[in-house]
Amino acid sequence: MKDETIIVRHRKTDRKLVRVLPDGREKVLPDPGPLPRRSNAAIEAAALSDPDNKARTPEREKKLRRIPQVRVMRKALGLTQEEFASHFHIPLGTLRDWEQGKSEPDTCARAYLKVIARNPKAVTDALETAP
Repeated sequence: MKDETIIVRHRKTDRKLVRVLPDGREKVLPDPGPLPRRSNAAIEAAALSDPDNKARTPEREKKLRRIPQVRVMRKALGLTQEEFASHFHIPLGTLRDWEQGKSEPDTCARAYLKVIARNPKAVTDALETAP
């Protein structure tokens, strides 16, 4: 079977799903109708049978890493990405990658972000007075 990328979008003008063909034309897709109703038990059974959706257990939770929510922190400070990157001397591309989930902060960056989250003014003041 050949791998093929199919692009589908939601057209705003008439709210229909369309397939975008390689030449740029659009083909309206048939309306699939409403999703079938499922009971909570059926939803739970489907989730448990999915091999990619392992149940959360205390043992698995111990292995999970906490990743700083950089976007939440930045918005709480009322800063744009450019301002946050400039204030805290973080490369803008790196900040964007963190926020978009393309990469994760390493151990050192996580510690730095934790300090920023707890006392951003102290970090800014320290950076301004640094030689």
